[in-house]
Amino acid sequence: MSRIGKKPVELPSGVSATLSGQTVEVKGPKGTLSFNATDDVTIAIDGNVVKVTPRGTSKRARQQWGMSRSMVENLVTGVTQGFKKELEIQGVGYRAAMAGNTLKLSLGYSHEVNFEVPQGVTVTTPKQTEIVVEGIDAQLVGQVAANIREWRGPEPYKGKGIRYKGEYIFRKEGKKK
Repeated sequence: MSRIGKKPVELPSGVSATLSGQTVEVKGPKGTLSFNATDDVTIAIDGNVVKVTPRGTSKRARQQWGMSRSMVENLVTGVTQGFKKELEIQGVGYRAAMAGNTLKLSLGYSHEVNFEVPQGVTVTTPKQTEIVVEGIDAQLVGQVAANIREWRGPEPYKGKGIRYKGEYIFRKEGKKK
């Protein structure tokens, strides 16, 4: 039994959900999101509660049960609060700045990295060494943050690079004489 799947998803005031086939569409103050569930689960909307139940006892149905419920909850969270990922830049001369819809990164390369911000996500730089990625789609926000981090991931010797805020980097000791 899925502990996550058993819990119903509450719809707060100002949020409405509609079901057409296996597609759940959630509308809220920040926008509209939808999720296409597999045939292994049944989704039902009762008033202001969304319930997900498996259509059998197969392993795949039980896997999809908890995942589908989490996806519906992410839709509700996205249209009410939104999602946010914060990145830190560490290193001498490493900095970030927004120029229109382009994030300009100076990361120690011989050239400046220009990262085009996709539609549906907003990127801000409150400081030169901080990047904040915000949006209503959890998957898109996480993917954009991961793509920015990929340009210069943190290295274990000096800790230089782009890391998530609060991320612990295992540090290695350098060569000894």
